[in-house]
Amino acid sequence: MNSGIGIPPSIRGPQQVRGACPHDCPDTCALVTTVVDGVAVKVQGNPEHRPTDGVLCAKVSRYTERTYHDERLLRPLRRAGPKGSGRFEPVGWDEALDDIAARLKDIAARDPQAILPYSYCGTMGLVQGEGMAARFFHRLGASLLDRTICASAGGAGLTHTLGGKVGMKVEFFAEARLILIWGSNSITSNLHFWRLAQEAKRNGARLVCIDPRRTETAEKCHEHLALLPGTDAALALALMHELIEHDWLDHDYLAQHTLGWEALRERALRWSPERAAMVCGLPAQQIRDLAREYGTTRPAAIRLNYGMQRVRGGGNAARAVACLPALTGAWRHRAGGLLLSSSGWSPADRAALQRPDLLAGRTPRVVNMSTIGDDLLRPTSPAFGPRIEALVVYNSNPVAVAPESARVVQGFAREDLFTVVLEQFQTDTADYADYVLPATTQLEHWDLHTAYGHTDVLLNRPAVAPLGEARPNTQVFRDLASRMGFQDPCFSDTDEQMCRQGCGSRIDFDELLDKGFTSLPVPDAPFAHGGFPTASGRCEFFSAALARQGLDGLPDHLPNYEVAGASQHFPLAMISPPARNFLNSTFVNLRSLRDIERQPVLEIHPLDAQPRGIQDGGVVRVFNERGEYHCKAQVCERARPGVVNGLGIWWRKFGLAGTNVNQLTSQRLTDLGNGPVFYDCLVDVQPA
Repeated sequence: MNSGIGIPPSIRGPQQVRGACPHDCPDTCALVTTVVDGVAVKVQGNPEHRPTDGVLCAKVSRYTERTYHDERLLRPLRRAGPKGSGRFEPVGWDEALDDIAARLKDIAARDPQAILPYSYCGTMGLVQGEGMAARFFHRLGASLLDRTICASAGGAGLTHTLGGKVGMKVEFFAEARLILIWGSNSITSNLHFWRLAQEAKRNGARLVCIDPRRTETAEKCHEHLALLPGTDAALALALMHELIEHDWLDHDYLAQHTLGWEALRERALRWSPERAAMVCGLPAQQIRDLAREYGTTRPAAIRLNYGMQRVRGGGNAARAVACLPALTGAWRHRAGGLLLSSSGWSPADRAALQRPDLLAGRTPRVVNMSTIGDDLLRPTSPAFGPRIEALVVYNSNPVAVAPESARVVQGFAREDLFTVVLEQFQTDTADYADYVLPATTQLEHWDLHTAYGHTDVLLNRPAVAPLGEARPNTQVFRDLASRMGFQDPCFSDTDEQMCRQGCGSRIDFDELLDKGFTSLPVPDAPFAHGGFPTASGRCEFFSAALARQGLDGLPDHLPNYEVAGASQHFPLAMISPPARNFLNSTFVNLRSLRDIERQPVLEIHPLDAQPRGIQDGGVVRVFNERGEYHCKAQVCERARPGVVNGLGIWWRKFGLAGTNVNQLTSQRLTDLGNGPVFYDCLVDVQPA
């Protein structure tokens, strides 16, 4: 079969090949790769793409280091030692695929739901992500994966309020007079937005950061509100209280374009700044001052990010914050409103790519990726269904990134679990595989990319031929489909054909071929006159859909499962934001970036370190009832008193004691969206 790799023909002199950054980041940068004699020698930002503007982050600017890394997996491997030992032997592709297909056939003959795909956003590409893979697993009838591990709570909150993952256009933040950067360390995780915020700041805008940690971004803002983890909804409700009390409201917008205002008004009036101050750990006057700024400044914009929704009440918190622009009529201005995700604007045809029709009426069970630790250990039961017998992992590293990793490791270590991992490197998860299949990097395959931080679509062309014996994900699933006897024509589609299919009728593929990107026709001020994509067409303060589920139709503050200060044994709250030079668990194996980070660290405030005898640079034991984690202490005021910051996500094998921060996080789920609660976690810390 034709994989559709389609390498540009060799010519004399350097070539420049247009592409897209594949990583889980709002910026979705346009890339230009310089190729000399078939070798990629430089990756840079495309200066013609306005959101990228020729600039890349430090991570992706080193992409050639990743592609040509001396530890890159270039041959299929078969396990030759105990699970977790990382001992493998080379094996041919045909032998590996024949055996994998035979094993999957045998399990599927009993119950295909005993087979589980596990993937997330190791690539954000629609083709190499859930394209041919989804076709394969739908045709097989395997269990479905609920992909919740990053953004599902916030996405659900936004959908129940605004009607989808939609918001203002990112470029207009540059024109705002007030920007609330809420739950986002934009300097490290949203670089191109930060450049827009800096432009606004130079033009006189005020920047306010709302985050438990004094991040690099917080340091550069005019003000920082260091609230306790999981208290964002309380702060938002107190801001509403002050907007109401001082009549900083757009009454016409509320009447014409919102639903449930009177009920929300009644709830907000219960949240005085004093009440919220007690919950949030903030001065009441700081809350009053922020409300005054937000209520009297036009245009005012909120850049919300996903850190704040990784707690029990994360969905409600996103709902509460998303209500604020409608109270003040901020949506009337193109530089006003809110942006959490723009992915809902995309008209990409995911059904054409993923082919859910191949299920042919079957309704397989759904397994939540955030509870994989428990689910791998569940026996067959009427409630759960068949025990998971086979796991196919691609675009993810669950042993490192899934919560309560001691349970995850226990599940992956099962000798009776058949595990296949498609990977570029020998990750923590790959160590537990029965087969590791070498995957291509972004420089070696076709893909189609939408964005969640801007409103462009990008095409990635392969710049170089696959290294060694690496194959695109698409080709691996084509080959498995053939061996499984799947004759559906869709399994013969090339990668380029799939890119075309994903464009559907509303994305111009010819423009993508010509420029590498195309812009979606999103209005400059999409909700200036209402028209929200909700059932009512209004911003829904009250959600009838939630009420029908027996849930509260209004947003409210839901305390964390593990409230800061509520436990005598574990008195410190812990959040685990990403280290500056990593992206989730990606890039951890690049020596140049790991050398900058040096070692896993826990930031702890001097007031918490001193009574525990913890010295800056000393090794500490961070622990709770779920496990323990060893790392270096960084005694500093990036951490607020009562909260420690365990920077992640290091691979376990690079940890000081073979674990990482997810040894401590729980498998509980959020109020909406069934997401994980990584930042809802109590611990204590001792010198190791």
